[in-house]
Amino acid sequence: MKSIKKILCAVDLSDHSKEVAEYAVLLAKNLGASVIVVYTAPSLSQYVGFHVPPNTIENFVGEIVTGAEKSMESFVTEHFSGVEAKGQVLIGYAAEEILNRANEEKADLIVMGTHGRKGIDRILFGSVAEKVVKNATMPVLTIRPTEPFKEV
Repeated sequence: MKSIKKILCAVDLSDHSKEVAEYAVLLAKNLGASVIVVYTAPSLSQYVGFHVPPNTIENFVGEIVTGAEKSMESFVTEHFSGVEAKGQVLIGYAAEEILNRANEEKADLIVMGTHGRKGIDRILFGSVAEKVVKNATMPVLTIRPTEPFKEV
């Protein structure tokens, strides 16, 4: 049987991310694995050309990343005690970046949440988890929220 020594835990830093972290920590402790916790900030590059200067978009993305790095540091400290874990903020399309990082890091397992969207929401927003599951070369454990997705 293949051993699991490195887990990539993909989070969106929402309240549901705490549940995802609990599973990653449980697995890491029981398997003696390390964890790479990743959050993907949007690149917003698709908006260049919509009369928005590229430097404005770059500044905005820079602010998102800076805020995400601070949040990630706190999140890892709070939810990953007792295991070897490091947090990383990526920029781009979430599914693509998660898969790329998992392959680069030679992760043995991906742990991530789903939002449980259905119907038109799923069609409009797609599913990062579905794209990761369909394209990953390693096993993926998806954690569904205990409460159904609610629009804000």
